[in-house]
This record gives sequence, structure tokens and C-alpha cells, in this order.
Amino acid sequence: MTAELSADLSMSSSHADVDFPYRAISRSAIFSTVLFVVGLFGLIPPFEFVLSLAALGVVVAIVAIRSIRSYPNEFSGMALAKFGLVANLALLIGGIGLHTYIYMTEVPPGYQRVQFYNLQQVPGLPDQPTQLAFDIDGEKVFIKGYIHPSSGGGMLSQFILVPDLGTCCFGGQPKSSDMIEVTLTNGQRIKGGVTRQKLAGEFKLNKQPRKQTDFDNLVFYRLRADQAK
Repeated sequence: MTAELSADLSMSSSHADVDFPYRAISRSAIFSTVLFVVGLFGLIPPFEFVLSLAALGVVVAIVAIRSIRSYPNEFSGMALAKFGLVANLALLIGGIGLHTYIYMTEVPPGYQRVQFYNLQQVPGLPDQPTQLAFDIDGEKVFIKGYIHPSSGGGMLSQFILVPDLGTCCFGGQPKSSDMIEVTLTNGQRIKGGVTRQKLAGEFKLNKQPRKQTDFDNLVFYRLRADQAK
């Protein structure tokens, strides 16, 4: 009797292994979903570069789907892989469309876009104003940058604008061509911090470079900003 029971249990276990084989969830399917979640931060300016994770998520999801189809007895997670594919693809297309729309509409009428790097002197050359700075002297411009921490953290009407977070927070003393002395007009104030600022106003080239407290280098550029975002 005992032998028969043991044999029955052994046969039941064997049948269960055949009917319900263990299949591991595809790690690629899981990873594609994780990439989608992290990639959502790419919808927030200025973290557009994070959207590249959605492109990677599409590739990883395709790999997961192919692996599951090729080895159906070893891998599961097809629904998760398909979700990762659709979600990452939608995020990539939607994110690119969103940032394209923002870029095309963010410059106020009557202002010209100026990229901060075109005001920065090439490394290895003497730190002095670039040719573009002379060309736009007195013009209405739109430019983006970050408030240098030495300007303070409260509500500011005057501050130093620098081109990136490296210059802002980790680059030590910025070069003269890395700084713009900003004065907000019409009683405007903005809060200091590490968020990127969008400013529109009149650009001026200091004929005599100015000295600013807390900075070792002179300041070449000024901006009287009548619009701040």
C-alpha cells in the first residue's frame, strides 16, 4: 500500500512537471518596463536627454518578444514585453513631439534665440567676448541658463546666469564668457535654484568689463530681462 501511494505521488509529481513547467519571466521584458518608468522624466525640461532611455526600451522589448517566441518553454512575460514596446514607443514619439512644440513656441515675438555656447570663448583661447556678442549688442534676445548659487536662493531680481549645471554647481569660478549679469525689469522676481531659466530681454556687451562680488573673473555680458519663465 505504501509502495503504491509512493508510486502515485511520484507519477502525479511527474505529470505536474510536464503540465506546468517552470518558465522564468524574461528579464528583458522587465527591463523594458523599468526603462519606460525612468524615461518619463524625459518629459520634464531640461531632462529631454532621458528620452533616449525610451528608445533603448523599444529595442530591449523587441529582444524580449523574440526571445519568448523562440523559447516559449523557457521564458514567459509576453504581455509585459508587449507593454514595454508600446509604452516606450509612445513615450518616445510623444516626448519628441512635446519638446519640439516647446522649442518652436518658446521664443517670444520680436526676440531672437541665442545659444549660450555661442557666447562662450573656445577653450584654449583668451577669455574674451565672442563675435556673436558684438553682433547682438543692443538686440532683443531669448536665452536659457542657470542661476549661479552665489546669487542667492530667495526671490531674485538680479543674478548671474551661467550655461549649465556643471558651471553652476560644480565648475568652481566660471569664466567671464560663461556669465551674464541679469537684471529683471518691471518688478519681476524669480526664485533661485537649479532649475533652468528662460529669459528674454535686451543684451548688452560691457565695453568695460565689470567686477561682481563673489566672482574672481570680470563679467562681459548683461541682460535686462523683461520676460522670465
